[in-house]
Amino acid sequence: MSGSNVIAEFLSGITGGSLKVVDLTNRLSSTTPTLRLPDPFANLIDFSLEEVSAYNEPGPYWKHHNIHTGEHIGTHIDAPVHWASGREGLDVSEILPERLIGPACVIDKTAEVEADADFLLEVDDILAWEAEHGELPANSWLLLRTGWEKFSDDQDAFLNADENGPHTPGISAACAQWLAEERPISGFGVETVGIDAGSAGGMDPAFPAHYYLLGADKYGLTSLQNLGDLPATGAMIVVSPLPIVGGTGSPTRVFAITGA
Repeated sequence: MSGSNVIAEFLSGITGGSLKVVDLTNRLSSTTPTLRLPDPFANLIDFSLEEVSAYNEPGPYWKHHNIHTGEHIGTHIDAPVHWASGREGLDVSEILPERLIGPACVIDKTAEVEADADFLLEVDDILAWEAEHGELPANSWLLLRTGWEKFSDDQDAFLNADENGPHTPGISAACAQWLAEERPISGFGVETVGIDAGSAGGMDPAFPAHYYLLGADKYGLTSLQNLGDLPATGAMIVVSPLPIVGGTGSPTRVFAITGA
């Protein structure tokens, strides 16, 4: 089948209803839950809109705003230069578009996280998933479903911090290193505020998902939604960050295409 026919069939599937577009993005506003680093570390600014005109004297026929936001706010992508291990790597504008479209591979650990908010994904978990669904393919995105999206409108519940620090699920240091070195994925996506677990500051190395994956030219996606609407395999993910020159990341619209 020619390329034009493949595209025509794909578009027909969307308009005809045999394919479904699933939005994996959390809505972005001033109340979107965001990371809070402890002192003495500096935090990014939260998202906000600044009105410039609203069908009035500054602009009688139009309404528009300035936006103010940090790069890593809401659903966003982490580029390699976000982390010290990737400092010689790509900024967000340099990520190849073909790395931003690929197979979506969903591993569901909602039951485990319901029992333990500090759950860590291990290599054996992925190997067990692969035994059922096949090895993670090239250019795929591994998406960790934990049920954490249910807290996506509540800052305190989303960060789930106490005197011992945040308690959110993620990936172990050994598993992060294995994914970076042993599987040809494009990236790793989560429903939580960052690609590392809440306990990752105390791991060796600290924040291993950032350290290993970004250092290996693999990317992170955070604050994802609606992973429960995707099959374990068979869906396609589309990641659409702003191509910010020099950017370490960007708020990102993320879609999946799956069978209806």
